[in-house]
Amino acid sequence: MSHSPLELLRQAFARLGGREEERLEGQRGVGEQGEISAVSALRRRGYDVLERNFRTPVGEIDVIAEEGGALCFIEVKWRRTADRGHPAAAVTPEKQRRLARAAEWYLSRRGGQAPPCRFDVVAILAPPGEEPRVEIIPDAFRGPFPPRRRR
Repeated sequence: MSHSPLELLRQAFARLGGREEERLEGQRGVGEQGEISAVSALRRRGYDVLERNFRTPVGEIDVIAEEGGALCFIEVKWRRTADRGHPAAAVTPEKQRRLARAAEWYLSRRGGQAPPCRFDVVAILAPPGEEPRVEIIPDAFRGPFPPRRRR
């Protein structure tokens, strides 16, 4: 019997004696839910997930994975409704630039010949009480990236 990622998360918290609502409230909890759904969908599509929440001095990469011979830097965006637009629309040019800088940092520390790379987006719509709808957008954006904003 197959369970949704959200159901598996509920079961895990029940085993730990915690309440799901306590863990999954607030922005970080929503992000965690989204990343669990995203990683599950990516694996079903044949992605080999290498890293989650990879932090660099220049930013965080939600997921790093390999798929079809390419190294994929993946941004996950989650929304409860599309009232404010599609979740992928939240990957603004500034966010793209920051993700590209974090990817460059990752590649510079990895060493060796860099494989082909791309930037993917996982967009999740999760209306309350419904199963999340997960859309994987391969090669969602490319450079050149906008210059850094000055404050």
